[in-house]
This record gives sequence, structure tokens and C-alpha cells, in this order.
Amino acid sequence: MASAAEQLARNMNFGTFARAKELQKRIVFTLLVLVIYRIGTFVPVPGIDPVQFALAFQQQSQGVLGMFNMMSGGAVERMAIFALNVMPYISASIIMQLMAATVPSLERLKKEGGEAGRKQINQYTRYLTVVLAAGQALGIAIAMQSATDGGGSIAIDPGSFFLATTVVTLVGGTMFLLWLGEQITARGVGNGVSLIIFAGIIAEMPTALVRALQQGATGALPGGVIIAMIVGIVLVLTFVVFMERSQRRLLIQYPKRQMGNRVMGGESSFLPLKLNTSGVIPAIFASTLLLLPATLAGFSSQSSPGWMLQLTTLLGSGQPLFLIFYAAMIVFFTFFYTSLIFNPEDTADNLKKHGGFLPGIRPGKRTAEYLDYVLTRLTVIGAGYLTIVCLLPEMLRARYEILPFGTSLLIVVSVTLDTVGQVQSHLLAHQYEGLIKKTRLRGRRR
Repeated sequence: MASAAEQLARNMNFGTFARAKELQKRIVFTLLVLVIYRIGTFVPVPGIDPVQFALAFQQQSQGVLGMFNMMSGGAVERMAIFALNVMPYISASIIMQLMAATVPSLERLKKEGGEAGRKQINQYTRYLTVVLAAGQALGIAIAMQSATDGGGSIAIDPGSFFLATTVVTLVGGTMFLLWLGEQITARGVGNGVSLIIFAGIIAEMPTALVRALQQGATGALPGGVIIAMIVGIVLVLTFVVFMERSQRRLLIQYPKRQMGNRVMGGESSFLPLKLNTSGVIPAIFASTLLLLPATLAGFSSQSSPGWMLQLTTLLGSGQPLFLIFYAAMIVFFTFFYTSLIFNPEDTADNLKKHGGFLPGIRPGKRTAEYLDYVLTRLTVIGAGYLTIVCLLPEMLRARYEILPFGTSLLIVVSVTLDTVGQVQSHLLAHQYEGLIKKTRLRGRRR
């Protein structure tokens, strides 16, 4: 028999959405903030020569800059004030999660600090974001100040003033985007930071499709490959949606307790374990680390040693060594990040404290061992799924010069599913409020 929540979810329709005024305001606010973000991706950093930068970017578009440009909605290609996007914050969040699992003081603050501890960790994450963004901005400014292969400089007036203004502009753009993301999370719908990355990827997808069609028109890309690519994207999308929504549900039983003349408890629930607990983080980490040597060698092509050029060639996108390292790093980061997100011992202790148990398994240590057993096998499937989705586009990229879409599709699907789930939660809450109001009115009439 379906629960009350499931019955309400089945009855949701456009009429329910039309009556949910608060949800409509949240959606409009989210769209307005995303429009502001898109406008900022077209505002260039002051003091650069756009012609020289376009030449330099074209040489590095196949490295990590190409991936960052895809996620930033083309802001890197235009060297806009939002060129760094929210990637420094993503890196800072991952670093803080790693430190919270290894540094005893941060681990106590996370577990015992409650809401105040969570806010303190978030504040530390913001500080680290500023440091990482400043370091990345300084590296970009120094690279733009150096001479290009054409003999010119990207900076119109090189010097300390150009370095300072570029760093302040890029760091300010990142922190402003972080503030916009927090506003979306608090007053809009969905996770603000994720939606900003989502908007950038969606904005660049038509451009990537147009480029592929232009290559087909000029004969650089066979028409059959274009059709196969479109069909492949649809199949990969379907596969990603299926895998992201798949989960192993473990039955949890709660014992019956007698309180006076009433028997309480005896309910059962489920502990959902996703096939891909780590999300898209392993793919982002692996691709960034592998493309970094090629990008650094490209920026310093005139002074790079021979071994650096040879390493860059071997680790070029689509090369066998690149694919092997890419797959190995995805698997490693999948297991590593999953171990940080889900702790079987903590979950087993929480179940024991609340009186829950898995049927046929003793609470405590045995439950933790069983959870670890199940999670390890699910992670194997999740790591294989991530490896397939990320390697197939890279293999196509090795033969045809098209932008890889594996990581981008993972982000788009994950953010879409999360946002749709939050919209359904708002509609469900609105229906509950409507039922409560009707019940109160009937009580007053009686």
C-alpha cells in the first residue's frame, strides 16, 4: 500500500504548480541570478589584448583550459571576470572534507560542533577559497604577461599594476559567484554552486554542437560520425540517469516497545545506498590532474625541458598512457571519496543508538562489516560506470577533434535530478499545507 507522501506525489500536476506561489517566486529568483551570472561571463578582465589572448587560448584549448571553459560557460575563452568560476570553491570544499577526515580537531568540530561547527567549517572553506583563487589568478596573470609564440604580450601594459588588478578582479568574480550561489540555495531552488556550473555547461553545449556541424559541413568530420555522436549522447544520458537513480535499499527493522498500554515501534524502513556515492568528483579530479602537465608545458613552451615535452606527448589526450592513468585515477578517487562520504562504522553506531538493526545481522561491529561489504561491491560498479562514461568521449576525441562530454553530462544529469527532487519537495510541502488548512476549516465549521 502506498504511503501518504507517495499518493500526494502522484497527484501533483500543473494545477498544483500554479497554486504554489512561493515555489514560483523561488524559480523566478533562481533564473534571474543565473542571468546575472551569464552577463558576467561576457565582461572581460581589464588590461588584456583580446586578439593575443584568443591566439594563446586556441593553442591551449585541448588542455585543462578547455575543460574549465566548458564548465565556466565560455568565460575562460573570453577571459571574463568569472573565468575562475566556482572551481576554487569546489577544490576548497574537497580539501576541507579531506582535512575533516584526517585532522582530529576538525573531525571533532564536524561531529560534535553541531550547527555552529558546520558554519565554522564553511567559514574555513571560504578562506581557503580566497587563497586558492588568488594563487590561480596570479598564475593566470603571470602567464598572460609573458610573451606568446607570436612575439606579443597578452597584457597591454605589463607590470605589477596589471598583476594586482587581474588578481583582484578574478578573485572578486569568484567570491561574487559564491555569494550568488548561496543566495540561490537560500532563496531559490536547488544547490546554487551546482546550478552555476550547470548553467555554464548548458550555455556551451549549443556552441559545441554548432562546431561539430561545421566540421561536418567542411568534411573534417564524417556525417555518420555526427549522427553516431548524437545517438551516443542520448544513450549515454539514458545510462547516466539510470545509474544515478539506482540504489541498493537495505531493510532496517525497529523493535516493538511497550509504553503503558500501547505498543510502539515495530516499523521498518530502508537505508538507500547509491551505486555512485562519490558523484562526479573523481572524474573532475582525475581529468584536472592529467591535463595539468600539458597546460603548464603549453604556457612555458619556449623554456620547457625535453623530458617535459616528452611527458606531455605521452600524456596527451586520447593517448594509451593517458587513458590508462585516467581510468586508474577515476577508480582510486571513487573509492577514496566514497570512504570519506559514507562511514559504515558511524552508520552502524547510529542504527544501534536508535534501536534499528538489519534482519539477520547483529548490531554494532557485524552491521558495520556488512555495510562495508555491500558498499565495496557497489563502489566497484560505480567506479566502472564512471570509467566507461568518461573514457568513451576521450576515445572519440583521440580520433576526431570534438570536446569530450562525459564529465559534463554527469554534472548536468546530477544537478537536474537534484533540482527536480527539490521542486517536488516544495510541491509536496505545499500540498501538505493545503490539506492542513482544509482540516482546520472543517474543524471550525463543526
